[in-house]
Parts: sequence; structure tokens; C-alpha cells
Amino acid sequence: MPEAEAPSHEPAEPAPLGVGRTPTGRAEVDELLERLADADHLPADGHTEVYEDVHRGLKDALTSLDARPAAVPGPPGPAAVSGTPSAYDHTHDHRS
Repeated sequence: MPEAEAPSHEPAEPAPLGVGRTPTGRAEVDELLERLADADHLPADGHTEVYEDVHRGLKDALTSLDARPAAVPGPPGPAAVSGTPSAYDHTHDHRS
């Protein structure tokens, strides 16, 4: 009768999880999702750093969607051209 092999107490080698990633069309997000593949080559205790890095990047990408676009420079308004305040000029000089 063959002797059973003793179980190994050594950790298993890192192995890819085989989770597919579908491109989003946003380069910044796609790069972050590709970064998840880095965890495939790390032992389990190294996954946290990768996941936190990707999470931070995705959070920043979502936050940037809420940011207001910068004002687009255009021609000066009537007050700037004539030097007189317009009805839309809300700046007031309150000096006595």
C-alpha cells in the first residue's frame, strides 16, 4: 500500500484569478483595471496594496467627473469694454 504524501504547510504559489476585464473606453480607468492583473503575480498579502491603489485611482477618476469645467475664455463683456458696470456686474464697492 503506497504511503500518502504529508500535506505541505508551505503557501501555494501565486496564480492568476482569471477575472476578465472589459475595457471602459476611458484610458485612465482602463489602466487602473489592468493594474489589477499585478495582483495575479503576488502572494495574497501583497494584494491589498494593489487593490487600495486601484480603488484610490478609481475614486479620483469618479471625483474628477464631478469637477466643474474651467471657464472658457471668451470676449470681454460689455462692462469690461465700456468701463461702466452692467446690470449683471455683482461686484460692489462698499468703501465709505
